[in-house]
Amino acid sequence: MLCLSPEIVASLLRCLPAVLLIVAVTACSPASSESESCLVCHHALEPASASHSGCISCHYTFRDNAYKKRAQGHNPSAADSWDQGCGTCHQYQLGRVKSGLMYSNRGMIRNIQLTWEGETSGEYGAHGGDTFDERGNRQKLLPVAELDNLSGELYRKFCSRCHLGIEIADAERSNHAGGCATCHFPFNESATYMGKDAVIKGKTPASASHRLEPLPSAAVCSQCHNRSGRIALSYLGLYDGNNGHVPTRNGQSGPVQLSGNRNAVHIEPDVHAAAGMECIDCHTSRDVMGDGYSYRNMYRQVEISCEDCHGGAKPPVYRAIAFDGDEAVRESRSYPRQMRPGMNMVLTSNGRSFSNVFVSDAKVRVIGKRSGKLFTAKVITGTAEHTVKGHERLECFACHSRTVVQCYGCHTTYDLRETAMDFIKGKETPGAFSETEDFRMLYPFPLAVNQRGRISPVTPGCQTFVTEIDGTGATVRDDQITRFRGKRQLRFAPFYSHNTGKKAVGCRECHANPRFLGFGQGVMTVGSIEGTLLCEKCPDKSLDGFLKLADGRVRAFSAITRENSRPLNEAEIRRIFRANLCITCHDKGRDKDRIYERGLNYGALDDALHCRILNGR
Repeated sequence: MLCLSPEIVASLLRCLPAVLLIVAVTACSPASSESESCLVCHHALEPASASHSGCISCHYTFRDNAYKKRAQGHNPSAADSWDQGCGTCHQYQLGRVKSGLMYSNRGMIRNIQLTWEGETSGEYGAHGGDTFDERGNRQKLLPVAELDNLSGELYRKFCSRCHLGIEIADAERSNHAGGCATCHFPFNESATYMGKDAVIKGKTPASASHRLEPLPSAAVCSQCHNRSGRIALSYLGLYDGNNGHVPTRNGQSGPVQLSGNRNAVHIEPDVHAAAGMECIDCHTSRDVMGDGYSYRNMYRQVEISCEDCHGGAKPPVYRAIAFDGDEAVRESRSYPRQMRPGMNMVLTSNGRSFSNVFVSDAKVRVIGKRSGKLFTAKVITGTAEHTVKGHERLECFACHSRTVVQCYGCHTTYDLRETAMDFIKGKETPGAFSETEDFRMLYPFPLAVNQRGRISPVTPGCQTFVTEIDGTGATVRDDQITRFRGKRQLRFAPFYSHNTGKKAVGCRECHANPRFLGFGQGVMTVGSIEGTLLCEKCPDKSLDGFLKLADGRVRAFSAITRENSRPLNEAEIRRIFRANLCITCHDKGRDKDRIYERGLNYGALDDALHCRILNGR
């Protein structure tokens, strides 16, 4: 029998409330039955997952003593507490997300500044913080809350609604939680819990279910990626064009209602979507969550390209998994089919392994990360239509994009007489934005030289006309075009629309239609192309183009953003048009017509065969 001295007994009695609290909390820890007390009320609540079966381990920590806050529905993955929530177990993933562009929005903020303010100093992030640049050097991002100009206001009051750190529950088909839950505990259209727990059923804002989704669906991606470039809409086969609320169905806007008082019509989906592939079947976790480095633009963080799976000048590159700790093995544990040592994993453009793309039986295979479906990627290396002389610089999607969303003339007004929510500061402040656009189209789309030195589609990025009204109602700026690279000019940006088709744009169409080359819609005469969709602020320049042809000379009047990007030059335009001499008859770059394997010999038009053809004999 244990005998305690009177002093020890008195000490224990004085500490009894604290002891009881420790016992009560310990009873809710994973080691003991942590769910029992929570499940008295929430007995029908879905377990988050097999590895997240408890309650207190996620919704309570001793470190911040926030039981009441978290137990009442607080999101433990929210950016203001994810270090004590998800980050306690997932430090590797959290470190990547904090540096990634979905959280920092560094590229978005920088490009808004270039569009609205011209060249500015300082690198800003949604919340600032210390990080590493792409070369591994330490870098400090300034918080966008300190960006005291119109571009800072625009990001905080407009663009930041899709920022990973913000919860949105008032946007049709665009609702999302904040933090990790943005992707892994998706909201439905009404941001309402519709699971089995009667206590919280119908509560909002809340995820549709308490079940964790380790692999987000394409529908989750589309909750944010349905504005600006609208890549999720294009991928799924939706288009919110110039129709406003037309067409309608049963008196309601239709057929698909979107956030921002928009509706969408159906177009052909991307060929990958039509086959049953989701966004994450192509995109790696490093594309989406980041890799720990802070990049200036999204194209730098995205590590994949079409050639990775389909080949280009060379076939796809692969390497064998050597050990169990390989990242492809670790990541694939939640897939229906896991990768294992010995499998030949295809490498991304950055030289890192996919976790679901491998070579088997001399074919490139892709496993659907959620569906488990097995897809075969056709390798096009060496095929006649992909070895056309002069096409070496073409991006795959320069020919295979079916549509490219182009929004021309974005007129944005900032009015200091009104107030609007600043989503970063979390309060209403003076100044509200409104916008209208002139025209939107899908096809044809202009081509230019992108940041990789290759020819790709471009889209307005952005054609912003800024109007600013001060607190007295005076117009400070009136539809002003901001300065870019030293002069007032509109700009276009290299862009992949995510609406790919098997059939490419025809040779005749691309080489003979000036709209593909950047001249916009216009009237052609000998030696000139006159634009017809003219800008009121620049009446001598077309809104939907960036090149002019006058007296046989080509001149650019709008910029292509991104470093090393530019419009096609006069020599390139001449070569493209000259090819029409041959395309008139040789309009297929296939096996039966091999003239495009070498440089075109226009002298051949003088031989007997071509003379007879040209003379109509």
